[in-house]
Amino acid sequence: MPLRSTAPRETPLPTRRRVLKSGLGAGLGLGAIGLLGACSATVSTASAASNASTGSGPWTFTDDRGTTVRLDSAPTKVVAYTGTAAALYDFGVPVDRLVGVFGPTKLSSGKADPMAGNLPVDKVTVIGNTYGEFDVAKYAELDPQVLITDMWERNSLWYVPAASLSKIEKLAPTIGITVASEPLTTPLARYEKLAGLLGADLTASAATKAKTSFQQAVEQLRSAAQTAKGNGPIKVMAASASADLLYISDPKVYPDLSYYEQIGVEFIQPTNVVGGFFENLSWENAGKYRADLILLDSRTSALQPADLAGKATWTALPAVKADQIVGWNSEPRYSYTAIAPIVRGIATALQNAKKVA
Repeated sequence: MPLRSTAPRETPLPTRRRVLKSGLGAGLGLGAIGLLGACSATVSTASAASNASTGSGPWTFTDDRGTTVRLDSAPTKVVAYTGTAAALYDFGVPVDRLVGVFGPTKLSSGKADPMAGNLPVDKVTVIGNTYGEFDVAKYAELDPQVLITDMWERNSLWYVPAASLSKIEKLAPTIGITVASEPLTTPLARYEKLAGLLGADLTASAATKAKTSFQQAVEQLRSAAQTAKGNGPIKVMAASASADLLYISDPKVYPDLSYYEQIGVEFIQPTNVVGGFFENLSWENAGKYRADLILLDSRTSALQPADLAGKATWTALPAVKADQIVGWNSEPRYSYTAIAPIVRGIATALQNAKKVA
């Protein structure tokens, strides 16, 4: 298992590709992706929002494994994957209910990892900062009522280590939300509903403005995609870079990319996808696909354009020569607050892109 990162570049935070490559599949339940349909979430009172905010009355939620969590009242001690907690916080879940997090939370400098978004990380207990780190004793001390995280593969709780899973599940029920092979709007809607059940006021001005901003950004991207079709069309490639490999993402698996594709963005489809998520290209073969615009993984675990300046096959790519690269967080937090500016940025990049490949 990877040790805690002390320098993001030297000991990068794990990614799905790194876990897949390093044989840590047992921790993620590796196998062919087969996703369950979204299940319903219900609260057995007349008003879900009222019940969540007051903590009165029985509370139930059925997750994307088909597992139903039943509590005597709405949970007020939630432990979640960092990106999940950040998304719930964006929706308006009070930070005092998000008592603990696990996953990329703090950089070696002590500053918040981008994965944490707007979450005030100094107000939550970090029980693990990298893959494989999950302090079960500290988790127990928090007296958690529920654990929530994403699922990138069927029935596999993201960043919850298999070796400790049985102990973790004895301490509190778990909730998994499917994010892979679903359009972006599905996990957004699931987390929106869950946030409401956890005390967020979804009618608050900030919440409604964020959702409207997302919808406007989608229409901007839709329009940009239509224009791009008439300009060549503009071909987009989503990728992530490491010292040894360039990973070309399968747009049909990632919720954001598949959604952008649905509304008209033309992506390059890798032909040799390994592990269900991407095609691995050695740097000698990095020119296999010629894109007009590259969405490059912007997470702290991935190499950025400045890091790649010395790789000749990278600098020879048409999109790189034309400086048509836009940052892309391949693991976004699923809130309208987080996604709206990302969609808007991609729309602007697509509007400005020229046919170069």
